[in-house]
Amino acid sequence: MSTTIPTPTSIDDAALQQKAKDHLWMHFSRQSVLEEHGAPIIVKGEGHHIFDSHGRRYFDGLSGLFVVNAGHGRRRLAETAARQAEELAFFPIWSYAHPAAIELADRLANHAPGDLNRVFFSTGGGEAVETAFKLAKYYWKLQGRPTKHKVISRAVAYHGTPQGALAITGIPAMKEMFEPVTPGGFRVPNTNFYRAAEMGAPADDLEAFGIWAADRIEEMIQFEGPETVAAVFLEPVQNSGGCFPPPPGYFQRVREICDRYDVLLVADEVITGFGRIGSMFASTHYGFQPDMITCAKGMTSGYSPIGATIVSDRLYEPFRHGTTAFYHGYTFGGHPVSAAVALENLAIFEEEKLVENVRENSPVFRQTLEKLLDLPLVGDVRGDGYFFGIELVKDKATRETFNDAESERLLRGFLSKALFEAGLYCRADDRGDPVIQLAPPLTIGPAEFDEIEQILRSVLTEATSHL
Repeated sequence: MSTTIPTPTSIDDAALQQKAKDHLWMHFSRQSVLEEHGAPIIVKGEGHHIFDSHGRRYFDGLSGLFVVNAGHGRRRLAETAARQAEELAFFPIWSYAHPAAIELADRLANHAPGDLNRVFFSTGGGEAVETAFKLAKYYWKLQGRPTKHKVISRAVAYHGTPQGALAITGIPAMKEMFEPVTPGGFRVPNTNFYRAAEMGAPADDLEAFGIWAADRIEEMIQFEGPETVAAVFLEPVQNSGGCFPPPPGYFQRVREICDRYDVLLVADEVITGFGRIGSMFASTHYGFQPDMITCAKGMTSGYSPIGATIVSDRLYEPFRHGTTAFYHGYTFGGHPVSAAVALENLAIFEEEKLVENVRENSPVFRQTLEKLLDLPLVGDVRGDGYFFGIELVKDKATRETFNDAESERLLRGFLSKALFEAGLYCRADDRGDPVIQLAPPLTIGPAEFDEIEQILRSVLTEATSHL
């Protein structure tokens, strides 16, 4: 259960709630809920806990939003931001440079696999994906192949909300109200092995399923025509839909296909980067070489916003000489304060061996969550590193899922509120089949896994009576 701490006397919850109702437009939220019930107001973070305006404490089981990898309340990062702001609060990297951006680009290139040596900064993940999309199209134009402009991604995948990134996102319900979106996005099946039979894929052999899923990418490239396809965008572990890890051999097969048809492979590591899966980049963890990596979130553990697109030497080559320029950028890309915080955050990762902590404890995390499989509501536990999804089903024997009304009643009508009231902030989501997602700070270990499991067990047991 949540633990109460003294409420700061400077916080007037009623006044803040009214101001929120009057003026705040929250992201990815039903404003009607704010209008009717107000919103939880989070005022403090410490370690793997957050505190609301009433002084109640909650386990942050989602690292904010897959972001606070090093945990909350790091005074060291706050002090780094203050020092940098005093020295140089802002200067753009439009034809100029500053030390923090240079040093961070060097650090990221050292962590990235292979020849990914060039770093283009943005302020978040969606912008990083937008950058990769534009660069892929421009690169092929510079190669004299201007018809290569299409991009392939997977069903239910989330790659951001800017118009270009939205074309790559594979969630129809998030796109239809903004149509027509940027053209050129095409979808292939994802790697949800739990639902393999429903896709007509091998359902009893994980490796065979992975090859089947990868081959659907080749099929799409052939159908659209290799001379029209610029890039394939894939998350190493797909977030939306509930943490789909890659089957053995999947990315190796995808890499072969991309090479065969001259298609760029972009690893969207906005979530999986910076230790979430057990390596600095999940591309390294799964043993494949992308042409670009997009990243953000955990780079600063959320203490300041930043994003980046890390690019191979091959893609950078046309820009090395002459008058060719990439006319693209963001005012706050490579912001001095954000870059300084990112450098200090990565230093903490190394000093405290956070990535090694994930590698060592991920099997224990999985085993702890798999205890929940004895509950009638829990159909599947999947994921990797410190990034897991728990799929909820109506019938475990048949794997029958919930209809829209049942999902609404289960997730929004009960689970989201009940889990929070029980002291666990996480995500109960139905972009795909209903799932609970967990991505806690990389600092925790077995004792915290048990705490998470106990809260989930209590709430999911009660949830059966609300169906």
